[in-house]
Amino acid sequence: MQNKEIEILLVEDNVHDAELTMRALYKDNVAKHIVHLKNGAIALDFLFGKGEYIGRDVNIKPKVILLDLKMPKVSGLEVLEQISSNQLTQNIPVVVLTSSKEHPDVEKAYLLGANSYIVKPVDFEDFRTIVNSLGIYWLQHNQPPNNS
Repeated sequence: MQNKEIEILLVEDNVHDAELTMRALYKDNVAKHIVHLKNGAIALDFLFGKGEYIGRDVNIKPKVILLDLKMPKVSGLEVLEQISSNQLTQNIPVVVLTSSKEHPDVEKAYLLGANSYIVKPVDFEDFRTIVNSLGIYWLQHNQPPNNS
């Protein structure tokens, strides 16, 4: 999987939330290639070809990143800052998908370049509907720049 197409990079430390997200996307055939990474440090290594991902073709970029904010090691906001400040990754759309409704988190995420900020609904059907809508929009309708 290291050098194959990646539709969605899911950066989520909560295994249950990650499984729900992937199940929703796979169940309705919204996505076929999802890479799930469990924290921000691993996500940065993956995106920039460092650590255990040395040798990964960093030019194979996800079409969208679904990013949780509240994670151990490196927070989602720190990941977002690194993504938006690096020429290699700055054109990858980032959707913050988090449980945080805190106004400072929303503001900071947009200031750091988030393309969207979604608060995870508690109800599974609502969650599934939102995740499917996100997948359909970013994978089927969004037109990325040529250099993405």
